[in-house]
Amino acid sequence: MSSHNYYTNAYSDPPQTSYANAYHDHDRRADAPLPPLPYDPSPPPFADPYRQPSAGAQSSRYDSDPYEDRDAIPLGERERERKHGSMHSVVPILPPQHPDDDAFVRDAKPGKRRRRGEEREEDDGWFRGKITWVCFFMSSVQLIVFLAEVIKYGMLTGTPIQIKPSFNPMIGPSPYLYINMGARYQPCMHNMEGVQNAKNPPVHWPCPGTTSLDESDNQCTLSQLCGFGGVPEVLFSDLPAGAPLPNSPAPNQWWRFIIPIFLHGGIIHIAFNLLLQLTLGRDVEKLIGSVRFFLVYMAAGIFGFVLGGNFAATGIASTGASGSLFGILAITLLDLLYHWTSRASPLKDLLFIAIDVIIAFVLGLLPGLDNFSHIGGFLMGLVLGICILRSPAAVSRRTSADFTARSRYDAGAGVRGFVKQPLAFFQNRRGVWWVWWIVRAAALLGALVGFILLLKNFYQWRTGCSWCKHLSCLPIKNWCSVGNLQLESQA
Repeated sequence: MSSHNYYTNAYSDPPQTSYANAYHDHDRRADAPLPPLPYDPSPPPFADPYRQPSAGAQSSRYDSDPYEDRDAIPLGERERERKHGSMHSVVPILPPQHPDDDAFVRDAKPGKRRRRGEEREEDDGWFRGKITWVCFFMSSVQLIVFLAEVIKYGMLTGTPIQIKPSFNPMIGPSPYLYINMGARYQPCMHNMEGVQNAKNPPVHWPCPGTTSLDESDNQCTLSQLCGFGGVPEVLFSDLPAGAPLPNSPAPNQWWRFIIPIFLHGGIIHIAFNLLLQLTLGRDVEKLIGSVRFFLVYMAAGIFGFVLGGNFAATGIASTGASGSLFGILAITLLDLLYHWTSRASPLKDLLFIAIDVIIAFVLGLLPGLDNFSHIGGFLMGLVLGICILRSPAAVSRRTSADFTARSRYDAGAGVRGFVKQPLAFFQNRRGVWWVWWIVRAAALLGALVGFILLLKNFYQWRTGCSWCKHLSCLPIKNWCSVGNLQLESQA
């Protein structure tokens, strides 16, 4: 039988099938049969000579495999589909390409670009997506410190919030408790006219838990009010008239430029700050990273308190993270300006930022508030943002087109790219890129010089500004006099 089939063409005659065919079942049809399909008796070049034609012989696909062992155990249905699956189609299967994926985009590392829909789903919620460690840590510490304030004031006065001699509109303890816990308060930080050279010593100060304005109830010393181990109680009574106060010995609780970031004046104060910190702050931390966010957060807060210490009223006990949050607002503004053309509605975003800044500055004009902390934090945020944010795309674009997506990322992506390939970091840079780096270096140098000069003025020169007070108060009644210590010196 095998030899007969070998010398006899198996396709000499059309195959005879015993089952019905859709085109050849003439015996069971009442209507006229369809014409037969054309049939090519010549087999394909690589056809199996041992294959028996099936009913579907008119197609170009064959059911048998010339390399298949006929004596092997029959394969299961799934194994047969797996083995012969590639015979059903010759079109390569490619993964679908997202419309946002552009092979010529050079601003992101290949394989790291996130789709818009995925990014939005990842960022929804406070506990989804990238964990913002700095925001959560700062918020937790500030909440714990505020609870400590309330508990301590309740132990001293019997009530957790100040209701005597006046009610605290922020719904919190008295400012004297904040001074005792580390608020920025100038008499605890350096010598002052009318304190160390008082005309009628000794000077009596309010106690941290005072609830009365009677002088007999406010007989604490400056060390008792300032806390933290006290301050030097010195009195320069033999100074000549008009002579400046010596710089030492003197109160020097320098940490009062840092601790106030974690103190808040009441429930309303901390609630608004945490709301902004856990919304806008988290977005900015995801944008610039936790390390740079921490740097901006602390630098803006400290610089704000230093600026306020130079120009705000001498008797204001300043607290809160508002200066830090103004620095975060400045980062948001810079990011908007850097990516203006890629935003869907940049004017709308700019309007929202402007409204937030204007409202906060106007509230800072109310009596007893330190608007200089807001101004200083915003300025420091702008300067540090210029220094640490990635350069705008129009500035960082190179002159050569040889940098592919991966090479551009590795060679020019910040400090990591500079460490890996220091020479490639500077290659094919345009003139505007070098000018921009000069601007960034000048901004960083200016921030350092300004910080040093303000500290020098706070501790030694003590040069004031006659018109600067109008940046923190409105000329209504005696608002600009609120917070000034009424002390009389020997001179």
